[in-house]
Amino acid sequence: MAALVYSPTSLSFSSSRRFAPAVRDRSAVVLPRGPARCNLAEPLKFENGRPSVPVGFGASEENSVPYFLSSPRLRDFGSSNDTRLRIFSGTANPALSQEVACYMGLELGKIKIKRFADGEIYVQLQESVRGCDVYLVQPTCPPANENLMELLIMIDACRRASAKNITAVIPYFGYARADRKSQGRESIAAKLVANLITEAGANRVLACDLHSGQSMGYFDIPVDHVYGQPVILDYLASKTICSDDLVVVSPDVGGVARARAFAKKLNDAPLAIVDKRRQAHNVAEVMNLIGDVKGKVAVMVDDMIDTAGTISKGAALLHQEGAREVYACTTHAVFSPPAIERLSSGLFQEVIITNTIPVSEKNYFPQLTVLSVANLLGETIWRVHDDCSGGYEPYSSLGID
Repeated sequence: MAALVYSPTSLSFSSSRRFAPAVRDRSAVVLPRGPARCNLAEPLKFENGRPSVPVGFGASEENSVPYFLSSPRLRDFGSSNDTRLRIFSGTANPALSQEVACYMGLELGKIKIKRFADGEIYVQLQESVRGCDVYLVQPTCPPANENLMELLIMIDACRRASAKNITAVIPYFGYARADRKSQGRESIAAKLVANLITEAGANRVLACDLHSGQSMGYFDIPVDHVYGQPVILDYLASKTICSDDLVVVSPDVGGVARARAFAKKLNDAPLAIVDKRRQAHNVAEVMNLIGDVKGKVAVMVDDMIDTAGTISKGAALLHQEGAREVYACTTHAVFSPPAIERLSSGLFQEVIITNTIPVSEKNYFPQLTVLSVANLLGETIWRVHDDCSGGYEPYSSLGID
């Protein structure tokens, strides 16, 4: 029976809401033979249907500050208040923005955002940003149009306040699925939104798990593209799943590259593919399964869950083909109705997501686990601000080819 090997990125980002774990050895982590285990600071719990947020993989109670913050480069940041770096939050996901600021040892910038009676958005910075390196954290999640317009006005406010550099930190990039013309007379909204962000005055974009990597080419400014999958991989390595029982499943042909890269990080686990034929938007019909899942623990990997039609029908097919358990892993939890009903119907052993999009309390269900990407984004912001990629392996790479 082979041991489960997880080869993480050089920085292992915690699912903790406030602190990161200590850095793992840069070599592959070989877990003991048999069930794969990882020490948890506390056991997983579900309380009143709330999602479990695992805490502190590898972090000790005595030293909750991650090891890599003690390196000479980052120690200077942690011990001094860098007045040239400012982080502001929009109203889309203030909790994530606060976590990023806590990780970096900074306070969120003061900003006033309000709506007029007719719905118009008003933005005013409450502190000077002249000559500063400004980061605006605002996912364009539902309501997409409101949050996108708010981001554009925030960028404009910073530009008119003479900020030196403006980086739009977009954990979830809305309109990303409209990235090509699959039929005649369609718009390519992803390109339009990229143009709007650029013309508003952004100098750089930091995005997490774009629907397709080619979307980076829509921007005429630099784009830093990071993946939320290392956070999920770190969590999966803590599960008691024998490597011989594991199979990674792509819910459609378009996600094969993502699933293959994911499988390589889990001891080069076998791969299965769900052949899907889509009849209309948000309507999916599963046709066939490529690969063997009988008696296996299937881990379905995707970049987002919207109505959960694709992933729920794929899970039903996996159970029909003899899968013992099915896990759903995704970065962006859009959760449009009837996603919650489908995900909580008993098809999934666990639904693992990240907090790039805030999950309202009404959408909690017992199988839900939320992991935080705050440390991932915070570390990326430090490296962008410092104009340095560090001496580590590319932390944003999943090895997708």
